[in-house]
Amino acid sequence: MKMISICIITKNEEKNLEQCLRPLAKLNYEIVVVDTGSTDNSVATAKKYTNQVYHFEWCDDFSAARNFSISKASGDIIVVIDSDEFIVEFDKETVEKIFEQNKRVIGRINIKEKFGAKGEFEAVDHINRVFSKRYYHYVGRIHEQVGAIVNDTNTVRQCNRCNAFNNSVVDYEIVNLPITVLHNGYGGEELRLRKAERNIDLLNKELEISEDTYILYQLGKSYYMISNYQKACEYFSKGLEYDINPELEYVIDMVETYGYSLINTKQYKTALQFENIYDQFGNTADFQFLMGLIYMNNEMFEKAIEEFEKAIRCKYSRVIGVNSYLAWYNIGVILECLEYKDDAIMYYKKCGSYEKALERLTFFDSKNK
Repeated sequence: MKMISICIITKNEEKNLEQCLRPLAKLNYEIVVVDTGSTDNSVATAKKYTNQVYHFEWCDDFSAARNFSISKASGDIIVVIDSDEFIVEFDKETVEKIFEQNKRVIGRINIKEKFGAKGEFEAVDHINRVFSKRYYHYVGRIHEQVGAIVNDTNTVRQCNRCNAFNNSVVDYEIVNLPITVLHNGYGGEELRLRKAERNIDLLNKELEISEDTYILYQLGKSYYMISNYQKACEYFSKGLEYDINPELEYVIDMVETYGYSLINTKQYKTALQFENIYDQFGNTADFQFLMGLIYMNNEMFEKAIEEFEKAIRCKYSRVIGVNSYLAWYNIGVILECLEYKDDAIMYYKKCGSYEKALERLTFFDSKNK
């Protein structure tokens, strides 16, 4: 379909870029690749898949690079993919039909990403990535967001993780698209540290211009990514001091990641204050699971089991497993600690192939021999 162009910016992503472009080329859409100063073979790799390869002089501004790539696209509908993201689902027929009917919608794609110190957890985020370049472009130096073009020059800022301009209601439709990618951007300790340091530097420059809650959130996330949980707590706490909409996705994620930061810094009593915001955030499996961990670490085992069971009853979770095997495993741990061996084994068996549960079952088997 000629009206769709895929836009990518890249720098020194030779290995990831090959894996990114190979499945994209099969879609038969125009692919625009903008290199921001690679010293590896990224440019040569890109030219294997498209003749639309350009150079952009890096200026510490992701939106500037994104918008440059969009300016080089001949298609009206832009699909933005990162060079460390790999397509696993792309329903062309459905996507094309949606934008044929309404070019003013913004399309969200599903991004799967592993996290945790050893990549032991997996989450799915829904990010705005598909839109008409006539109506939208990117704003923000770092963690850039899709914003509406107003009078060709001015923009209304929109958070990339929510359905609203800051805390207000938007006047256009956001559609969840049948597009799924795997994100490999923060794999490996050295790469994770390097990207986090870059992000923190750019975010601090943004913070000097305006103390925005979204920037505070992203600073907290950057420190969380490199396991500096104390620093993450400081930024999350500061961000939550503002009057913010609890329905916005970045706010929900800020609250939950703050909770995990408190647990990781052993501030268990402080984390109990999350009881005060249960009415606002407690309707999701992710928050219920978090509360289970908070109660568990405060040795409030009955309440912990209650929260884990609540999470299990929820059909949807952002973090995979919090409404199934992760919750069952933690209930098993509590029951084992309370010396309810048979009940603990029953819950560990519910976890299927979850490695930690299998280890406990192996332990019990060895004790019975």
